[in-house]
Amino acid sequence: MRVGAWIAGAIVLCCAWSAEAADTIRVAVQKTGTVSWELAAMKALGLDKAANLDIAITEVATTDAGKIAIQGGAADLIVSDWLWAARERALGDKLLFTPYSTALGCVMTPKDSPVRTLSDLAGRSLGVAGGPLDKSWLLVQAAARKDGQDLVKTARPAYGAPPLLAEKLAQGELDAALEFWTFCIDLETRGFRRAIDMADVEKALGAKGPVAMTGWVFTEPFAREHGDALERFFAAAAKARAALASDPALWAPIKARLHWAGDAELDLYRKRWLEGVPKRPVAEEAEDARALYRAIAAVGGPDLVGGAPDLDSGLFFDPNAAR
Repeated sequence: MRVGAWIAGAIVLCCAWSAEAADTIRVAVQKTGTVSWELAAMKALGLDKAANLDIAITEVATTDAGKIAIQGGAADLIVSDWLWAARERALGDKLLFTPYSTALGCVMTPKDSPVRTLSDLAGRSLGVAGGPLDKSWLLVQAAARKDGQDLVKTARPAYGAPPLLAEKLAQGELDAALEFWTFCIDLETRGFRRAIDMADVEKALGAKGPVAMTGWVFTEPFAREHGDALERFFAAAAKARAALASDPALWAPIKARLHWAGDAELDLYRKRWLEGVPKRPVAEEAEDARALYRAIAAVGGPDLVGGAPDLDSGLFFDPNAAR
């Protein structure tokens, strides 16, 4: 009994030590975003515990709320775009960025639309999701300017929420819509066409491949003080993504969470998500990001990018190089 009691006590102490030893990483994510269910898959597979991490998830309503959380010290990690992170870095907030996804939206049109290129948008009504400073819209404008076209003047842009614009397009009130990638999937399953892909727009602006516009954002002090935990987090995240890529069964709870009745949307969602997983070295991503940054800066000006005409080379963080 004494030996058994000692063993039981040792197990309790061991468990308590493990709990205390686990490094906590606070992540702020949008409840409806892809990051939230990727983290759910990580936890379901026990990858967080295997990496001796305690991942504390805070769900926020908007991307702006996530930005406020990391700037206010309420979160250690968020997913945002390098355009915002670069601006904040130029203003003195030393943020770092590592690629998360290359998935962007595209210009959607009815199947029989004559729109095939950016020049075809002249004289047509174009819904723009995300507002006048949306990164995809800025990239589209920059690419059109290379062909001598100012889409703000030659097209008829209308800004609005993604679901509203999708319905306006479906009802024939818009000729085309520049939508977020998740809403493009819904339109595709309803018979609409991807007329202009953002990957082609990026290449027109000098990128050599699909660019991860969104990524994990965190501060330099956090990277210095918790580098080992950060490395383990990214390794666990990579394993979660690999599992999602290879095991369709892991998508069942995602389907339920997204409230899709059929499999067609889920299959397309899974396909587009897999296409968005970054496959290039971080150095190549950073090089292409610099080319796109210059193009965006030319459109948005100082009000958008601050006082930095070029992308800070120190913004991009390579988890592999940090080991």
